[in-house]
Amino acid sequence: MRTSAAQVNPIGAVLPRPRGPVSAGLLATLTGDSAQMPEPDVVASVDPLGDDVQLALYTCYEMHYQGFAGVSPAWEWDLGLLRLRAALEEIFRTALRAATSGSRDVAGALAPLLVEPVDEYGISHHLRDEGTRWQLREYLAHRSLYHLKEADPHAWVIPRLRGRAKAALVAVEFDEFGGGRAERMHSQLFADMMAGIGLDAGYLRYLDVVPAPALAIVNLMSMFGLHRSWRGALVGHFAAAEITTSPSARRMAQALERLGLGEHAAFYTEHVAADAVHEQVMRHDVVGDLVVHEPELSADVVFGIEATGLLEDRLTEHVMSAWRNGRTSLREPLPDPGASA
Repeated sequence: MRTSAAQVNPIGAVLPRPRGPVSAGLLATLTGDSAQMPEPDVVASVDPLGDDVQLALYTCYEMHYQGFAGVSPAWEWDLGLLRLRAALEEIFRTALRAATSGSRDVAGALAPLLVEPVDEYGISHHLRDEGTRWQLREYLAHRSLYHLKEADPHAWVIPRLRGRAKAALVAVEFDEFGGGRAERMHSQLFADMMAGIGLDAGYLRYLDVVPAPALAIVNLMSMFGLHRSWRGALVGHFAAAEITTSPSARRMAQALERLGLGEHAAFYTEHVAADAVHEQVMRHDVVGDLVVHEPELSADVVFGIEATGLLEDRLTEHVMSAWRNGRTSLREPLPDPGASA
């Protein structure tokens, strides 16, 4: 694709480094070093949940958000890029389908999320009880790929809903975007927290060091959001996220306080209160209304809930395993700001 200087995005993030043949071929095409996207047989031969596929998908999806510096916005709807993205989505979705139940029982899928198991001990528990500042900084780097664009993937579902479900989801999104106040947008609160504890709050600043498990969580939202046919799955994902966020946000606020960083905890304290309300709205007014009026979407709602849990569990396992072994959970360690424990 030939681009003029006027077409090139001057403000986007820097393109990431490739992690395998698919992402290398995609990035070479975007920079003009290659004239052809990777072939489908190359896509079919790689791990659907691995770094190569997940980075390639993230790069494709970013064309629908803020793009990359030096890359023409015209790539967003390029047929070759869309064909590659479709092939990547197919193997990603197939892997998720194989690992989920296929159930249509929405209430049954939501029920386990309403009560935390007494023996559960994940990342937020660890950070609250014994985590160090370097571990906290790593976790926020993982999460920055979503939280610096928080609520954007879910906005795509708004024109695809109707009636009560649509109105209720817009109410939740209004809160996510700060109630109309730019400084209170959840993405801005997260950026403020990052800057406050010595991280670079630049958009996609940590894309190169965040591994596949964290990329996949954001890719799931983008995949569901960009396809009208997956609106039920996106609603299921959004409901699962809102139901489970409030308890973990409380623990994260406590972790920041314990580490002497409580003044930077506004992002998490905001979520303790907001998501306790959002959980009710999403469960009853959005999910409830959707499955009443479009019961054929019930299986997709369950898929969204279960796929979210699956990918969150994979990230937790990856991070906790690395930390238990005394090593970084990122692809490379973050620079030491001189203040980590």
